[in-house]
Amino acid sequence: GIILDGFPRSLRQAEALDEALVQQGQGIGRVIYINVPEDELVRRLSGRWVCRSCQSPYQSGCAEVTKGKCSRCQGELYQRPDDTPETVKERLKVYFSKTAPLIEYYRSKGKLSEIDGMAEISEVTKRII
Repeated sequence: GIILDGFPRSLRQAEALDEALVQQGQGIGRVIYINVPEDELVRRLSGRWVCRSCQSPYQSGCAEVTKGKCSRCQGELYQRPDDTPETVKERLKVYFSKTAPLIEYYRSKGKLSEIDGMAEISEVTKRII
């Protein structure tokens, strides 16, 4: 099997993928949709921080972000330009216009597994697996 993350991003890409898979005697087995409210997505994504040295990820509110230092290598933490609230909101506009229609596309084919992204991480993981 294959796991695709971030693809397809449009209905046209999904249809082309389906066609290519059919030609290979394959098909989509399952599409996982982790459903999270928009305001929570903005909060989570705009709270991401990364170590410049080792690329370890951190979330706003943790001690490392408050100190500005990575707990693994003591490197400086920074926020990527595409993780500001304004940029996240713009990215979500694109998502809702181009990618969100895929939810109904795969639901209509009986391939969609919708998971509550507000559940505990362990529960989300269990539902995916």
